[in-house]
Amino acid sequence: MPPIAEALRAVLPPDAVTTERETLDQLSHDDAEWADFGRPAAAVFASSLEDVVATVAAAAAHGVAVVPRGAGTGLSGGANAIEGCIVLSLERMNRVLKVDTAERYAVVEAGVLNDDLRQHVAAQGLWYPPDPASQAISTIGGNVATNAGGICCVKYGVTRDYVLGMTVVLADGTVARLGRTTAKGVTGYDLTGLFVGSEGTLGVIVDVTVKLRPLGGREERAVVGYFGTLADAGRAVSAVTAAGIVPSALELIDRTCLHAVARWQGWLLPEAAGALLLAKVDEPGARGEQLAAEIEGLFRRAGGSRVERAVDPAEIDRLFAARRLAYPALERLGPVLTEDVCVPRGAVPEMLARIEATAAEADVVIANIAHAGDGNLHPLIIAPEGDDAARSRAKRAFDRIVDDCRALGGTVTGEHGVGLLKLPGAAEELSPVVRRMHHAIKHALDPAGILNPGKAFPNGD
Repeated sequence: MPPIAEALRAVLPPDAVTTERETLDQLSHDDAEWADFGRPAAAVFASSLEDVVATVAAAAAHGVAVVPRGAGTGLSGGANAIEGCIVLSLERMNRVLKVDTAERYAVVEAGVLNDDLRQHVAAQGLWYPPDPASQAISTIGGNVATNAGGICCVKYGVTRDYVLGMTVVLADGTVARLGRTTAKGVTGYDLTGLFVGSEGTLGVIVDVTVKLRPLGGREERAVVGYFGTLADAGRAVSAVTAAGIVPSALELIDRTCLHAVARWQGWLLPEAAGALLLAKVDEPGARGEQLAAEIEGLFRRAGGSRVERAVDPAEIDRLFAARRLAYPALERLGPVLTEDVCVPRGAVPEMLARIEATAAEADVVIANIAHAGDGNLHPLIIAPEGDDAARSRAKRAFDRIVDDCRALGGTVTGEHGVGLLKLPGAAEELSPVVRRMHHAIKHALDPAGILNPGKAFPNGD
């Protein structure tokens, strides 16, 4: 048994530590199949703040790296193990600790699933808006660590906009309680904001205080348009933006995704369906009806060959089903290398055109799904299992898309985090001065470099 495992067993409950090979293999990486990972020396399943403190303190004493982990649904390698590290799982810390209906906030442990929180507060007339596609299986702690987005963030914002405070365990095992529960507060530096999106490199997030909204007052209407080409769909997105309309969702699915879902589910698609745009508005009454009608008109003028509208919740869910099923449908075709670039909204048509050109030049299949309303595109590069040449071409296409994104004024990650896969792109995006600031903060909070080393920001400088 590795010495660190013995040290952990001495300070943790008997069922909290494992060195079982199969379990370590399962916990050695997240859903980023293309990122490197090593074998951990041990895994800890924490059930309390005290478990986390004991784990980090033992790691600090032995100079062993700690890789925090939620549900492992990340797509950039941010939770991938380092050889000989401790993987610290927060999945057992899954309690909603408090819901304050008057002040509209909740305190939840890091392992609470996003969807479970949403359902819990909905029963009390409240709403937690951030809705990543993995909401049914991803944890709040993981969402905070990557600053996850989602379908409704075009109007309601991303995870950072809903984090009021948190409890974190620092690299020496001390506990910091950050933030507030008041509607306003500017005392000191925004340390809460610093930890959002830090990907476990500055501290281990144990619980989070999140802001909530009233559940009522919204009336959803959906507008769905089929387009002959991806370029037409891109122009429709630009038209909605130019009209000053802020939908509660504006999602894009290209031909490859559509046909993958249709084959899997046995659906019939309209002829010449090259792309699908799914929009929602949630303003009540006549204003909502007016906005839906405006979006329908914009879709038609941009070349929408078939446009549908819906107000019934079941019908809306049916129309949006293709978006939810796109990623698992593509995974059936082979390993998927997932991009997460974000460009200015006006650059969406040009970025889509460049992605199509990259697919042709690299001779790879690239499917596109996108939070088109805020310019966050997810090109999905597919390489057949066991085809090393295709895998190499896919990686070149991945790098080219990152370069094109930056050339159009974009950022290399909109919501998945830098992790491991985006380190080269982050090195190009962040100036030397900014990289030095990152390193100064990291060194101040984690001088021994034991917390998720090598992730989130590039080394050097």
